[in-house]
Amino acid sequence: MNVNAVFHIDESAKWELVLRNVSNLVQVVNPSESDIIIVANSEAVRELVPQTAGPALPMMQKLAEHGVHFAACNHALNSFGIRPQELAPFAEVVPAGVLELVLRQQEGYAYIKP
Repeated sequence: MNVNAVFHIDESAKWELVLRNVSNLVQVVNPSESDIIIVANSEAVRELVPQTAGPALPMMQKLAEHGVHFAACNHALNSFGIRPQELAPFAEVVPAGVLELVLRQQEGYAYIKP
């Protein structure tokens, strides 16, 4: 099954829930034919920094190995004083998380915010 989905996370406390949802999706679709993106903005970007990340980092890494994309909002990074090079290697910086969400929805991606 082929799906395009964008997951939105803006609260650090919800990483486990989001990753569980994404993991469940990856188990029932063909990741190589799907595009699954997690867009982190607000405080949630802090969990993408390995030095300060919580217990969710290994699951993020595993999902990235299965083709899940991680996008970090540049505005949020700036507001928390995080430099792009501090992010986990699988995370990509996007100009604005809200713009990424809008663009993906305009492309037909399903929007999911647990």
